[in-house]
Amino acid sequence: MILEALNYAASWPLTSAAHRPFIRSSVNLWARANRCAKDWAEHETRTKAAILARAQACRQQRTVVVLGSGLLRDVPVVELAQLFDTVVLVDLVHLASVRCWIVMKGLKNVRLIERDLSGLDAALAGQTLEPLSFLRQVPYLDLVVSANLLSQIGIGATRRLEGHPASNAIVPQVISAHMEGLAQVPAATCLVTDISYTVVDRSGARHETVDLMHGVDLGPGLGEWDWPVIPFGEESREYRILHHVIAK
Repeated sequence: MILEALNYAASWPLTSAAHRPFIRSSVNLWARANRCAKDWAEHETRTKAAILARAQACRQQRTVVVLGSGLLRDVPVVELAQLFDTVVLVDLVHLASVRCWIVMKGLKNVRLIERDLSGLDAALAGQTLEPLSFLRQVPYLDLVVSANLLSQIGIGATRRLEGHPASNAIVPQVISAHMEGLAQVPAATCLVTDISYTVVDRSGARHETVDLMHGVDLGPGLGEWDWPVIPFGEESREYRILHHVIAK
């Protein structure tokens, strides 16, 4: 709890006022990731491998943008910084712990941008949904990575729209807008996202499966695996929650 409090306090002045409400959830994720490090290791390794394979295949390696960079546990940022001239990390919050790690690693070509990537505000205002339109302004862009972000856009939108009469229509729209934005970007792309989760008990029986894409079909992935986001003992001794992940 002390480390969490310190990370929160250190992140507060480094975060814009509009995004400070999201520091707590980022710190909570940081704490859970530390507790569940062993169970998350395979997912993080496979995510990094998918990103790195796409990065190494780029004909030119000038600028890479990582959407949803988060804690950097699943992003091969050191390797990207070696391959590309500039690495741009985009997320709502960049915790103090992440900023310190980047400095300690001496990654001088890494840039941090705070940004809401959901497009939800535009959707609620009845505006055109183009949450990734800012990518058109990035010079020498050769790769865009969406790193375990898309499901979080859907989860965040669902929470904000609780009780809203158009929730069932808007959430798929923001998910689709992200996919359309990636399809339109003039660069190579790499998408890694969990698309569903299942509650599994100790006998292996599957009790409940939830579609995190809200009916949006992402098409086939180049790779897929299960990620035990909530392992046995994290919330209950009797069940764990497996998220199904695809990379494309």
